[in-house]
Amino acid sequence: MEHQYTSRILWTGNLGTGTSGYKTYARTWDIAVAGKEIIHCSNDPLLGGDASKMNPEDLLISSLSACHMLWYLHLASDAGITVLEYEDSPIATGEVLKSGAGRFVSAVLRPKITVAEGTDLDLALAIHHEIHKVCFIARSVNFPVLYEPEFVISHL
Repeated sequence: MEHQYTSRILWTGNLGTGTSGYKTYARTWDIAVAGKEIIHCSNDPLLGGDASKMNPEDLLISSLSACHMLWYLHLASDAGITVLEYEDSPIATGEVLKSGAGRFVSAVLRPKITVAEGTDLDLALAIHHEIHKVCFIARSVNFPVLYEPEFVISHL
């Protein structure tokens, strides 16, 4: 079964003279998806972007982490594991060649997961290694994704 995702990207960086010179325009744009809040974006600050706005690299690692989280919650629920909190601080490593071409070379997801007392932590850990088989984003990237989960036991 195929389905499609749509988006609208609108460049907002015309400072009056368009791209008449390399430094005459801003590297900003909006992501607009019908019926959803607009996301204001910019290029990576290393490439002249606005550090206060999301950039494509931020969006990619965030999407990868969010997809992993959603599948983790689903599979944990199916396995009888009660997750009470989940937060992640993922790190993606990129490289830029002398030519200026760049790519991600790896990512590490580092979720901190609070689970109910009595949880089988071996099973809770094993779930992480099943997600790459089903996560839409993880199955679409061409770099290794590693997992370094931390589990916290809730005594409530």
